[in-house]
Amino acid sequence: MLRRLLQPFWVLLAIIFLIEAWLWDHLEPIVARVVAAIPLRAFKHWLAARIETLSPAMTLVVFVVPVVLLFPLKLLGMWLLMHQYWTTALVTIVFGKITGVGITAFIFDVTRSKLLQMAWFAWMYETVLALRRKAAALVDPIKQRARGILNDLIGGNTNGWSARVVRQIMRFRRSVQAR
Repeated sequence: MLRRLLQPFWVLLAIIFLIEAWLWDHLEPIVARVVAAIPLRAFKHWLAARIETLSPAMTLVVFVVPVVLLFPLKLLGMWLLMHQYWTTALVTIVFGKITGVGITAFIFDVTRSKLLQMAWFAWMYETVLALRRKAAALVDPIKQRARGILNDLIGGNTNGWSARVVRQIMRFRRSVQAR
């Protein structure tokens, strides 16, 4: 019973996790293109050379600094939400998220080899990759069903689909009214 109640929570958590992974996967190449377009290549080589001289623990500091620097931007977004500046808050939060993931992907690319020298970090990295695979396995059947429904709707094939939705809505309403 508890497992059935927690299933939507785990699916939501998996979806959030996969959105983060998707952002990481798609922003890292964009950041790489930006780095290639802007004369940051020299900065990247300079940073990589400096990181080679650092210990793995000090490399962790280099990796964490952008996260710390972007934290005030997230606080600003929350403040804007609390004061009902919805659009500005949304833009600030999205900008902070995209910038944070992009910069973190860039820094992680430069620091990965040093960070993976620390056993606990390598374990955490492998755990996150395993969780990502598990989240994808959990969400894939839902994605396939949603794609099927969308393909049916786009193709104009609504055979029974709307009837199923109506039956589900009616079943839900009856269960709510029974309480």
